[in-house]
Amino acid sequence: MASKAEGDKEPVNEQVVANMYAGMRSELNQIYSKITELEMEVSEHSLVINAIQPLDQSRRCYRMIGGVLVERTVKEVLPAVQRNKDGLEEVIARLNEALEKKKKEIAEFEAKYKIRIKKADSEVKDDSSRKEGSAQGVLVGPAGGSK
Repeated sequence: MASKAEGDKEPVNEQVVANMYAGMRSELNQIYSKITELEMEVSEHSLVINAIQPLDQSRRCYRMIGGVLVERTVKEVLPAVQRNKDGLEEVIARLNEALEKKKKEIAEFEAKYKIRIKKADSEVKDDSSRKEGSAQGVLVGPAGGSK
């Protein structure tokens, strides 16, 4: 019976349920952080593509491969960077699917064990102050026309 998957066995008490829930939330946060990290890499790839695309195809170009700087031409590097970007976008799409699946799993777990998240008093106060100051960072010119 020890070989059963964790999802197959019923938790015996509140502490086990809480630990399982915390583990699921941790997995969700890990997926979020990985998606964010990969989106930053896609952004960097886009910057590189936009920078070298208008250049002459025979121009020298340097690329870091596994910690080694190699000399190539723009013609050789551009398709490789584009392929890497496409691959990263594909991984992000798969992670987003896993994220939605994990969110659904957590929602079902919360419903099954009637889990509710309580906000601390300080968080509730912070939320109300955010609503009031939601237009922070917006500059508005004078109401009257200029002479």
